[in-house]
Amino acid sequence: MSTEPEFTTKTPRGFLKRGRKTLLVSALALGVAGALGGEALTTAVAPAFAQSTEINPAPAPALPSFSGIIERVKPAVVSVRVKGVDPTKVAGGDDSGPQSGPGSIPGLDQLPDDHPLKRFFKQFGQQGEGGPKRSPRKFGMSQGSGFFISADGYVVTNNHVVQGGQDVEVLTDGGDTLKAKVVGTDSRTDLALLKIDGAKKEFPFVKFDSAKDTKVGDWVLAVGNPFGLGGTVTAGIVSARGRDIGAGPYDDFLQIDAAVNHGNSGGPTFNLKGEVVGVNTAIYSPSGGNVGIAFSIPSEVAADIVQKLKSEGKVARGYIGVQIQPVTEDIADSLGLKKAEGALVAEAQKGTPGEQAGLKSGDTILKVNGETVEAARDLSRKIGGMAPGTKVQLTYWRDGREQTTELTLGKLPETQEASLKTQDDEDSNEPSANVKLGIQVTPASKVAGSGDKGLVVTGVDDDGSAAGKLESGDLILQVGDREVSSARDVTASLDAAQKGGKKSVLLRVKRGDATRFVAIEIGRG
Repeated sequence: MSTEPEFTTKTPRGFLKRGRKTLLVSALALGVAGALGGEALTTAVAPAFAQSTEINPAPAPALPSFSGIIERVKPAVVSVRVKGVDPTKVAGGDDSGPQSGPGSIPGLDQLPDDHPLKRFFKQFGQQGEGGPKRSPRKFGMSQGSGFFISADGYVVTNNHVVQGGQDVEVLTDGGDTLKAKVVGTDSRTDLALLKIDGAKKEFPFVKFDSAKDTKVGDWVLAVGNPFGLGGTVTAGIVSARGRDIGAGPYDDFLQIDAAVNHGNSGGPTFNLKGEVVGVNTAIYSPSGGNVGIAFSIPSEVAADIVQKLKSEGKVARGYIGVQIQPVTEDIADSLGLKKAEGALVAEAQKGTPGEQAGLKSGDTILKVNGETVEAARDLSRKIGGMAPGTKVQLTYWRDGREQTTELTLGKLPETQEASLKTQDDEDSNEPSANVKLGIQVTPASKVAGSGDKGLVVTGVDDDGSAAGKLESGDLILQVGDREVSSARDVTASLDAAQKGGKKSVLLRVKRGDATRFVAIEIGRG
């Protein structure tokens, strides 16, 4: 006789099996409870359940909000639009150089026509392959960013934004379009100062950081006009200081990771006090878009340059008149310096303050007015920051000891001439001679156009000490402290260096119009 309830015969068998198992487990649980009592269930089961489920996470830290800062500073940030740009006078050599609009996006012509990015950029004027063609523009146009620094309408931006332009307009955060004129520019730091024409009202403005104490890791905010989209705010940190990106002798950039793109040029970088700590000027990008590495002119540089542009319309820099290069470890060793610091004089130009003060090639400038020169660019910044006519004391290293000299700075020429000119010579040639450094040389007087001093490198051994440092056509003017005109002179200088316990020797080499020093290890050639 079956013990199953009568109603179960109408229930699907599969469900019944699952239900019976459930009832069985429930009965077993209740049976245990009945046998052990309520107390046993509480002390044995409940704590185990509580220990496995109870979580006490630490409260998440509150993320910063920058809305209050942005409300204060954003009205002072503007878009700068420059019409009539001459493509031959801007960076890049064509009208895409300083542009900040959508521009040409690499690889866009490879996207399918129905791709959302391709449709987006077509909407904003970028045409891929096969898309509608735009009529040729009679005038180029450059766009960038800027910011007011005074209530009477002075605006800071980048030189490359306005370079080669004719008509400059400033678009304010409130939507006004105002005419502006260029007060002055400085190509060496890529800064420009504008002034609103006939300003009839006061403008909101921001100030440069007065403390000048921005540190790596500090939060910063970039505000500007990327891709023509004005009033854009991005946030990040200062990721490095003192960056040299090869833009010029006065490179000293802040590196930031706030998103900066084409069109942010000339816009401000703010600290959390709403002060300008930098002027955005360059990005590092293999693709043309933001990859998290951007560069800003620090406030201490920008404020000084802007003040000079405002008062004089240009920047006059001090000038010694010497070609310099960094001091590497090899060069320091060959000169007998304890540290690889200072600026090595490659050539003192004739008639300049440096040459008149007795500086010679091979001297290493260590201090300016008692302040240590850490590197070659440090010397450029120190001297460039002084006005022409300033008297300075230089401490330099020569013949194994420190010496000093005083000079009066000249004015840095707008276009510096090369310190050396190629000289014509007789058209003759002779077989080269082998020397110990793994190179072949022949007297310059025997090579047409090389002058009558030094040795021309005619070959370099791939396995020698000079490999990668010298190349055919280089003109060796000096080895160690000896001017050379034959292979025998080189050998004598090498022997003297080895007897003095030196591991490397310093060569003064001319390549093209530039003269520099090269340290080469002795004995591998």
